[in-house]
Amino acid sequence: MKKMWIWILAVSLNWHCLAFSMISQAAEPEIETPHAVVMEVSTGTILYEKGADEAVHPASVTKIMTVLLIFEAIEKGEIALTDEVTTSAYAKSMGGSQVYLETGEVQTVETLLKCILIASGNDAAVTMAEAISGSEEAFVQRMNERAAELGMENTHFVDCCGLTESAEHYTSARDVAIMSRELLYHYPEVTEYSDIWMENITHETAQGSSVFTLTNTNKLLRAYDGCDGLKTGSTSYAKYCLSATALRDGIRLISVVLTAPDTKTRFAEAAQLLNYGFSNCSMYYDEEPPAPTQIFIRGTIQENYTVCPEGTFSYLSTTGEDFSLIETYYEWDENIAAPLSKGDQVGKYVYTLDGDIIGSVPIVMAEDARKAGYLDYLNLAWEKWAL
Repeated sequence: MKKMWIWILAVSLNWHCLAFSMISQAAEPEIETPHAVVMEVSTGTILYEKGADEAVHPASVTKIMTVLLIFEAIEKGEIALTDEVTTSAYAKSMGGSQVYLETGEVQTVETLLKCILIASGNDAAVTMAEAISGSEEAFVQRMNERAAELGMENTHFVDCCGLTESAEHYTSARDVAIMSRELLYHYPEVTEYSDIWMENITHETAQGSSVFTLTNTNKLLRAYDGCDGLKTGSTSYAKYCLSATALRDGIRLISVVLTAPDTKTRFAEAAQLLNYGFSNCSMYYDEEPPAPTQIFIRGTIQENYTVCPEGTFSYLSTTGEDFSLIETYYEWDENIAAPLSKGDQVGKYVYTLDGDIIGSVPIVMAEDARKAGYLDYLNLAWEKWAL
């Protein structure tokens, strides 16, 4: 009888362990869309993929790269949000989604960004391409160069807006996630525009003034908690595409679906993939990073120099690990000696979880450390003798 109770208890415990495992690890989603990816932004970790590297037409999701290059041009000082840009006859001639810019019409860079991100304006995208590179052709060359730099191995652009229905214009779900992450990671302010549901812009032309209402094409903004971007796309050739992003509890995910059969499936399955991602990951942030500290540096006469961490540490878990087990320690470079400049790395702050290294943050110089010369040592000796 006692053995039977032990057997029953063992079976019960095993069943409960299995049940807990099933609850804590959500089942992989079954979706109709043939090409999809879910990515966590801060680490670039892929949480789900399906047909992720197959080259397909992205339609207006192409504009993510266009917007990335716009923000990079702003950062480099090539353009500014307040700069005024004039629409060419070529840009006005774009079909498909447009905001009806007129030849010679002047709008600011910020307004054109809104036209691209909210209403997917092809005319606005070409206007910005010409403003940055002189021509759409030159801008597209820059797009392809940037894609190669980012490791987008299954991408080739023919235009800056995705309007061309050509087999030569293609990308993949993984590559869309890569360029979306690059945009969101380095320019998080993009969501200040992609999150706008409706906004009016004013057309000032020789014929007079008129108001045009931009309406966002991303329906998840109102249907999914935490969604604040990013870009839709659809043509009869590309079918229905979307790169959606959402932020919950400090975790930002990207959900990419390409060639969905219809718009309802596109949004529903992008949301389903976001749900899967959020239920299968948790993020550790070091909310108390190491304070600036001081170290001795050989070859100088100053006793100590200040060093500090470069950036903050985060760690993505997909297995429900216990973050209370995280421990840290300094690891210094060998033979730290002058001369050193502010920003030079001299070591790292290492993070371990249950004994395994999960990452580190560089420790860098907070000030210059000049190499001491003969006169420095002579003056030091004189100061000590004078005491």
